Order: sequence, then structure tokens, then C-alpha cells
Amino acid sequence: MPKMKTHSGAKKRFKVTKSGKVKRFHAGTSHLKRKKSKKAKRNLRHASLVDKGQAATIRRDLLIK
Repeated sequence: MPKMKTHSGAKKRFKVTKSGKVKRFHAGTSHLKRKKSKKAKRNLRHASLVDKGQAATIRRDLLIK
């Protein structure tokens, strides 16, 4: 059986923390910024964690147990 390949889109978008949680960045930061308030843009800068239900799927795509 051939080697499993990592999902290319997932490896660009997600990182796994040392404790095993999956970290993600917010969408909506690349364009149409003039509509958003300064506070909204500032809050989009910070990374957040993926919820528990989706984390298992992403971990599978990244080939992490």
C-alpha cells in the first residue's frame, strides 16, 4: 500500500499545538477591509482553536493521531 499523503490545503491552514489542539487563523482578512471596524480587524489578527468536533477531521487530514 502506498504512503498516505497529507492534505495540502489543511497543512497550509492549520497548525497543531504541543498539547495536540488544532490552531487556525480567521477568515476575512484579505480584502473588503474598509467595511470592517478597526476593532473587528484587530480581532481577526489573533489565531483561535478549532472546536473539538472539527479537530478530529483536521488531524486526520494532517495524518496526526
